[in-house]
Formats: sequence, C-alpha cells, structure tokens
Amino acid sequence: MELRGITAVVTGAARGIGAALVRELKARGAAHVAASDISEDVQQMGADSSHICDVSDAGAMREMIEQIEAEHGPITLFCSNAGILNGYDDSFENAAGASAADWQRAWDVNVMAHVHAARVLLPKMKARGGGHFLQTASAAGLLNQIGSATYATTKHAAIGFAENLAITHRDDGIRVSVLCPQGVDTDMIRGEEDHPAALDGILSAEAVAGAAMDGVEAERFLILPHETVAGYMQMKLDDYDRWIGGMAKLQRRYRG
Repeated sequence: MELRGITAVVTGAARGIGAALVRELKARGAAHVAASDISEDVQQMGADSSHICDVSDAGAMREMIEQIEAEHGPITLFCSNAGILNGYDDSFENAAGASAADWQRAWDVNVMAHVHAARVLLPKMKARGGGHFLQTASAAGLLNQIGSATYATTKHAAIGFAENLAITHRDDGIRVSVLCPQGVDTDMIRGEEDHPAALDGILSAEAVAGAAMDGVEAERFLILPHETVAGYMQMKLDDYDRWIGGMAKLQRRYRG
C-alpha cells in the first residue's frame, strides 16, 4: 500500500504508539493525518486535524468518520489503535475476579471500537474499491497476559475480528493488518521494567510505529515488532500443555 498522499486516521493518538503513528504517517508523506483521542491532549500532537472521540461510542465514531471524510476526503487507512489494560491483579486469586464494569470497558474499547470503525467504513471502502485497517492488538492476543484476564481475553477477540474482517473483505480490495507488540515504552508499562510484557525488551513507540507502517506498506496481516513472539506462538502450537505449564511457572515469579 502506498502511504504518500492518503488520508489516514489514528485513534488513541494523544500519546504512546498512537502519537508515534501520527508522526510516522506524516514522515511517509500522508496528505492528511487525523488524530483522535478521548483526551484533549490530542490537540497538541501536530496532526493535520484533531478529534476528541470516545471510540467505544458507536455514534461518536460514526460522526467523527463522516466529518473527516466530508472535510478531508476518503479515508484510505484507519489505524484503530486505542486500547486499555485494566483488571490487573497480581494476587492471582481469581481469573474472573475483575468487576463487571472492568470487563465491559475492556470489551468496549479493545474490541468494539474496531467494530464501530469497520461498520461505518466498510461500505465506503467497498464502493471505492479498497482501503486498509490497521488494528493495534497485542502479543497478549496471540499468547496471553499474566494478571489480566480482561486484557488477554479482549485482545484475543480483537485478533479474531481482524481475521474475519480480512477474510470476508479480501475480494473487496480491503486489507487488514494487526499490530501485536510486547513491551512498549508507553504509559501502560513505563516504570515497570519487570512487567511480564517487558521480559524480551521494551521497544520505543517510534520503533513500533515504524514496524507498523512497514507492515501496512507490505500489506502484511500479522505485524510483530518483537520477533520472539513468532517463536512463542510456535511453541504454543507445538505443545499447548507444556506452554501453559511454562506460563504458570512464569506467573509464580509475579505472585504478590
């Protein structure tokens, strides 16, 4: 996919990977980059336009997309990047112990935000003959997340949706990429260098954004900024029970 000259949207753009995606798209020649976030800080990101939007709100998402297309032209690339990590419990007393509100919020942001964007954009992209979705998930969606069942479960679901989106609309000229990093130097794990996601090293948000755009340009579905994740996936497939045992062993290291 050629990034030069396109209109692109990045959600969760006020900081971290989202802010880095905005900068990377501008560096690669995107004509208009629209930055979206629930925080007013997004107005300081240097994007071509900024939009305060709660991505878990289907109506707000539709309104934002319609406004961007009306003012800046067809959206070619939608980077559905917003996400949250909640329900973390290092006592490991009950994997289902997070509150109903935490489960719902994780579902609304980590899964339904992707659905809301696709619901609005798919008819438009089909009519135009193509488009591209970049959806930020996590290595936790391929492996798991020690201490947060809400995060692990919703990130698995996000990858499942991305797969279905890619399969269903491939013949419509629509491509999907799913970004699955491990530890990234963002607010989510900053200051917690012993966090399970950081065991294979912490990448900068800029490095992850660069890998993401390389993957989009190559139209790859699975983008793994941490190359070790592919090996872990293979270990999981080769012997699922042994892999679960290994993860349980790793969890003992973090028991509070």
